[in-house]
This record gives sequence, C-alpha cells and structure tokens, in this order.
Amino acid sequence: MAFCVGSDPLHTRPSRSPLSISVFFPCHNEEGNVENTTLLALRTFRRCADDFEIIIVNDGSRDATGQIADRMANEHPEVRAVHNETNLGYGGALQRGFREASKPWVFYTDGDGQFDFNDIEKLIPMLEDYDIVSAYRVERSDSFVRRTNAAAWTLFVNVLLGLWLRDIDCAFKIYPRSLFDEIKMKSTGALIDSEILARAKRLGYSVGQVGVSHLPRLMGEQSGANLRVIVRAFKELFLLRSDIKKTGT
Repeated sequence: MAFCVGSDPLHTRPSRSPLSISVFFPCHNEEGNVENTTLLALRTFRRCADDFEIIIVNDGSRDATGQIADRMANEHPEVRAVHNETNLGYGGALQRGFREASKPWVFYTDGDGQFDFNDIEKLIPMLEDYDIVSAYRVERSDSFVRRTNAAAWTLFVNVLLGLWLRDIDCAFKIYPRSLFDEIKMKSTGALIDSEILARAKRLGYSVGQVGVSHLPRLMGEQSGANLRVIVRAFKELFLLRSDIKKTGT
C-alpha cells in the first residue's frame, strides 16, 4: 500500500524506463556483511535496471571492510569503492554516497544486510508518480526498546518538521540525483534522512511511501541506539529546524 506526502508540478522526474540508477550503501566495520550485500545488490539490479553502478562507502572502518570493498570493485565492473579515511558518521557517509552518485536516480540502503534487495521492485514503479520513494519497515526486526524509541523519534520529527512520514529513518529510499544539486546537506549524524526529506518537501518534491521487509542483523553490531548518537541527533534536529525556518529550504 502506498502513501503520498505532497505533490509537485515543478520538478521534472528522470525517466524510469530505461532505468539508470546509482546504488550505494555506507559500511562501518561491516566486514561480515559487505561482500554478501554487494553480491545481492548486483544480482538484483542486473535484473531490474538498464544501467547501474554500485558504490560501497567505507566510512573509516577499522576492520577488513575496506579491503573487501576494494576486492569487490576489482572483481565486478559495476562496483566501485570509496573510502573515508576517518569515520564521518552515518550522515557523513550518506553525503559521500550522494556526492559520488553519477546516475539520474540514487538508491541507498545500509550495508548491514537487514533489507531484502528484491523489495526494490516495489519502489521502482512508484517513480512514475513520485519524485522520491521512501520505504517503511512493515515488521521491524529490532528489540522492543529500539522499536519504541524509533516510533517516538519519528513522531517527534514529523511534528517538528511537518513531514508526516511513517518511517523517516528507513534506509531504503530512491531519490532523483538532481535533488542534491539543489540542497546543501549539513547533518553528519542520524538526522540525515530527516534533513533531506524536510528540505525536499520545502522545494516541492513529492514523496511516495511503500512497505518493505526488515530482516534480523546476522553479523556486526548496531550503533544507532548509542546514547551519544541519540543526543547528537536531537541537537542537530533543533538546529535543522532553525536553519530551515531561516533559509526556507
């Protein structure tokens, strides 16, 4: 089931057919996941896209993530690896991915393997009607505390920024690449999703929403529930609200 936020007569959408798309995922200490995530992305987009690239964003990993990313890039011509020498945070890693993208559409997900790439086929048809497609997790495979915190955060962000999206931080979205020529991203932490969507809404971009699967994490550790990350996100949220009110975008 799809939901719409906003409407847009102003922006010209890139063509959906043929589909030319950049695919990227940030990885921080994901040596147990990065190879399988890359192979799943290759298998999926070879089937459903006419032209694509896969970008692995190694965000200052201290394990073998960078070496595995480079090996995947050497083995598969559609893949390239980019490296942040130091960990720039989730927002910094996403900013790098959006800047590196070269195709008219940009899809991103996380490098931890918690999403089913096959669900991209639910998002692609919606590009006929919406500028942005933002998925939501139908059944979130996280602890009760994490789900409760996420629901409260989403409600708070929606109220403060006027977004009214079901799952703001779901890492399964498609954007037009041109959006990132119109906005200046400032968030380097967990607020990055909210910032992009809030700025896009101010510019009149329409957003479609559709449910996708969410899988248990099999390898590695989550960092989103870290108290330091949460405090940083709240600080950035109030700064973002002030900045949007000041600049209008």
